[in-house]
Amino acid sequence: MITKTIHRSRWFWGWQDDKEEAWLQDMARQGLHLKSPGFGSYAFTQGEPREMVYRLDFLSDTKNRASYLQLFQDAGWEHVGELSGWQYWRKERRGSEADEIFTDNESKIQKYKRLINYLLVTLPIYVPMYIVVINHKSGVIETIVLVVMLMLLALYGFFFIKLQQRINQLKAQAWNSKKM
Repeated sequence: MITKTIHRSRWFWGWQDDKEEAWLQDMARQGLHLKSPGFGSYAFTQGEPREMVYRLDFLSDTKNRASYLQLFQDAGWEHVGELSGWQYWRKERRGSEADEIFTDNESKIQKYKRLINYLLVTLPIYVPMYIVVINHKSGVIETIVLVVMLMLLALYGFFFIKLQQRINQLKAQAWNSKKM
């Protein structure tokens, strides 16, 4: 039987993983099952509509990758793919309660902190390039490169702010649930 691959474009930011999970679950209800994620592009195999639960995690530590994958697979999760450290997991929904890979807000907070740490590690890559561009005579190409680099730094800043807001939101939820 030949399976048809269908591509869909959609963009999500790192702090919107819950929206991405919901969208992937909706696609599964339409019979489109994630084959592989891409930057703003997803490949799906067409099949029967199914109730699937999709969950995302961020893994920057590749030393323990095998045990990490085994832990989730032992819990019944299928590893669908990876995109720049983001791990895509799914399993068939059983009953009315959604399965979670993180059962508490602190674990979710740690996921976002891993993402922030990853970004902090990659940020210094841009600094030497920025210094080289600044120290050259300003021509059209250098100006364009400088503008692009400044835009990337602004994007990094925006990303950090949104991730910190998501962490603060989860902390507030945890604090409110402890008060009750």
